[in-house]
Amino acid sequence: MAMTGVLRPGHVQIRVLDLEESINFYANVLGLVETGRDAQGRVYFKAWDERDHNSVLIRQADTAGLDFVGFKVDSVATLNKLEADLKDYGVKTERIPAREMLETGERVRFLLPTGHTFELYAEKTDIGNGQPYINPEAWIPAAEHGIAPVRLDHLLCYGPDIEKAQAILQDVLGFYLVEHIELEDGSGDLAIWLSTSIKAHDIAFVRHPEPGKLHHVSFLLDSWEKVLRAADLMSINRVSIDIGPTRHGVTRGTTIYAFDPSGNRFETFCGGYQSYPDGKPIKWTMGDVGRGIFYHDRTLNDSFLSVVT
Repeated sequence: MAMTGVLRPGHVQIRVLDLEESINFYANVLGLVETGRDAQGRVYFKAWDERDHNSVLIRQADTAGLDFVGFKVDSVATLNKLEADLKDYGVKTERIPAREMLETGERVRFLLPTGHTFELYAEKTDIGNGQPYINPEAWIPAAEHGIAPVRLDHLLCYGPDIEKAQAILQDVLGFYLVEHIELEDGSGDLAIWLSTSIKAHDIAFVRHPEPGKLHHVSFLLDSWEKVLRAADLMSINRVSIDIGPTRHGVTRGTTIYAFDPSGNRFETFCGGYQSYPDGKPIKWTMGDVGRGIFYHDRTLNDSFLSVVT
């Protein structure tokens, strides 16, 4: 498919309880690259193979969780058009000035019915990945520092009115439904997986009574062996693991779920199939939801269902 419009998840801002402890975790355990700090006290990171200046921001707060998620669009013209389309759809938007976030252009911010703050932006400084654009090497030995994910991949959000969020993302921003878990009575969905690319998902939602909750932010690794290596590093560094290494039925990805020092869940993820918008969405029923989420164990654990920030 032609990659136009909304391209991919570009950044998340996460609240942490102890900034210095979290800087050490994200830099040395997860293995992200610190790229800056700003006057607001935010610390900026990116994955080693990302070229844009940042994808993860952390700030100290009294409670853990997600401040906002930003998706990159293909041009300023697209940003302006999508802002107008959102307003026509009845969604209130706000313009965040350029450089309010380091090395990032203007952002269009709005609130999804699930209670999550969503942003669109077109411009972010390309600081590279340590490789030239001409005749690069296949990989960078320094990238093996920590778990060393390739990039920010997706996130899962918990909140109410997921069907209303789905409508905005599909009708206005061009996302499409890839997989869903249908409620037992058939009245709607418990969970939805949406893509704006050829990935199995770029964002997912689970129906939950409290708005604006984060289940996890996911980081891409490039092989099952790297997922297993991540498990070793988590054990060496005494990281609290929720579940894994294991495999999903939904999306077919291999995974570990674990927690940062503040209790924010993160995922190290690999695999998943390629998806296209002309494909028919895959439906899972509640009777087989355990196998859908954890394909090997075929059951859900309590913390995976209930712990959110």
